[in-house]
Amino acid sequence: MSSKKETLQFKTEVQQLLNLIINSLYSNKDIFLRELISNASDAIDKLRFKAQTEPDILGNDTEYKIKITPDGIKQTIEISDNGIGMTYNEVMENIGTIAKSGTAAFLEAISEAQQQDTLTPELIGQFGVGFYSSFIVADKVSLLTRAAGEEKATLWESIGDGSYTIEEATKRTRGTQITLHLKKKEKDEKDFTEEWTIRRIVKQHSDFVSYPIVMDVEKDEPIPEAEQLLDKEGKPVGKTTRKVIQEEALNSMKAIWIQDKKDVTQEEYDEFYKHISHDWNPPLTQLHLKLEGTTEYHALLYIPSQVPFDLFNPEHKHGINLYCKRVFIMDDCEDLMPEYFRFIKGVVDAPDLNLNVSREILQQDKLVRNIRKNLVKKIIDLLGNMDKEVYDKFYNEFGSILKIGIHMDSENRDKIARLARYQTTKTEGKRISLAEYIANMKAEQNDIYFITGENLASLLNNPHLEQLKEKDFEVILMADPIDEWVVQSLTEFEGKPFKSAEKGDLDIQKVDDGKKEEFNALFSFIKSHLENKVKEVTPSTRLKDSASCLSGKDYDMSAYMEKIMKATGQKAPEVKRILELNMDHPLVVKIKAIYDKERNDPVLKDYSDLLYDMAVIGEGGKLDNPSRFTKMVGDLMSSALNV
Repeated sequence: MSSKKETLQFKTEVQQLLNLIINSLYSNKDIFLRELISNASDAIDKLRFKAQTEPDILGNDTEYKIKITPDGIKQTIEISDNGIGMTYNEVMENIGTIAKSGTAAFLEAISEAQQQDTLTPELIGQFGVGFYSSFIVADKVSLLTRAAGEEKATLWESIGDGSYTIEEATKRTRGTQITLHLKKKEKDEKDFTEEWTIRRIVKQHSDFVSYPIVMDVEKDEPIPEAEQLLDKEGKPVGKTTRKVIQEEALNSMKAIWIQDKKDVTQEEYDEFYKHISHDWNPPLTQLHLKLEGTTEYHALLYIPSQVPFDLFNPEHKHGINLYCKRVFIMDDCEDLMPEYFRFIKGVVDAPDLNLNVSREILQQDKLVRNIRKNLVKKIIDLLGNMDKEVYDKFYNEFGSILKIGIHMDSENRDKIARLARYQTTKTEGKRISLAEYIANMKAEQNDIYFITGENLASLLNNPHLEQLKEKDFEVILMADPIDEWVVQSLTEFEGKPFKSAEKGDLDIQKVDDGKKEEFNALFSFIKSHLENKVKEVTPSTRLKDSASCLSGKDYDMSAYMEKIMKATGQKAPEVKRILELNMDHPLVVKIKAIYDKERNDPVLKDYSDLLYDMAVIGEGGKLDNPSRFTKMVGDLMSSALNV
């Protein structure tokens, strides 16, 4: 590593990010201090954890703290910590480029928010790019850092113009020191070097940080009597106090999760949520637990009010921070929360946890497994007892993720299924529970009917439902891709089996055997012509108004599942469908008449193709040869209009 100063260019996505931050009109610029304090706290967390196994790494510097040093004359503000620090290479990796922080997703989200005029500060924190919020208030940023256990330091500087410099430097102690050279203050803007401004921001946004956030403040101190001037009568002459500089902690450092919940206000809950989640919006609700007994732990969990922008990003982290006796162990603790609850944020403090625990050991830790089991039960209970209006808000945001649990968590499958909500052919856009569906079932109805697809409107008008609607049987409309996996795992509910409206025999309409005999020859002809596409041609028990539809055997893949697999690049197994024909439909009747009159009429093959194409369109599929279909329909219309 050379001591020569290097001038390097930011990666394109970083420059895009800086341009957005510098030029975006954030309504609350305080975010920069919150984010830098949060980063400093994380750096101390990492050092504190490392010191559990390497105590010598601390040396004589064992009092953790974050220090803010404002300078009103120079118009600078400095945020320093005695955390783990960074090496030269780590600065290059973490500051020069942020590809690991979900940059593309961040830029997409912030661009969309700008268009919708909903640009809010939480976007910066959510995507792990909090350091760059410095450029909201600063036109130059200097970062001096020295990694724990290293002798050399690194200095990084940028004016946010697309480039930065980096060089070796000297620093007496470990940790990171960030100096912001503040932009010229506009009229009526707050001065971030003023003591009361800093106090207010720290109190509002960082009061719960676990380490002292300190600042040098000027205070009045009594002058000792021995140093005072006295008159002849022994009374003090002149001042009895003098100005001194003292280091004062600005935050309470409350470990809010171990307090009794009756002593915590909702405002404190909401502010702590913002601190750990970087979400500017208040949470939907929180769950504050203290469990005593064989398994002891404290937990404070939050359900966000909105889906995080990066929830479906592969780099998205689970939101649970794990502590042991207030000592940070790790963030992104996947083992404490299942995938279908990955949107939940919070803290778990387990006093009996091994401080030397690694991620590999954590997976096998019996205590962790017990905590996870209890937390899942408590969250399911919380959701199940929510007011309808609040739960509807939750489900609008997180319903699709929650349903993953029906497929993945066999132990809690039935409980999660009770939380699922669906629109049906009778609810007119509203969602109901599976229990409500069963309560509404007809006396003669034995099955829970459902149909899957990508569009609620097309499902509602799907030909497969015609006879079910005629019988006044309610059908659940499943327009979420995860529902395909739900119905594979959830085969029944409260003793009622699930029955696909597009597969198997619905057992709701009997076929006239005599009429079937009359159509057998035509059906055999059509099957022979379409043998590469269908495995059977049968009379339909589903249709009433439509001429044709495609169905499958009970255990065949649904049309929607096949579409999902193809869309995601997976190779779907070749499954031929069953072409069902409505023997009462005028089109089918007339085709039979042509067949009975002249079995070699070439138009019969065209009509067979037409019936198949109509079935594909009816279920929302795509035709292999749409131009041929258009021509055939045009010819039919022309013939019908030929007066």
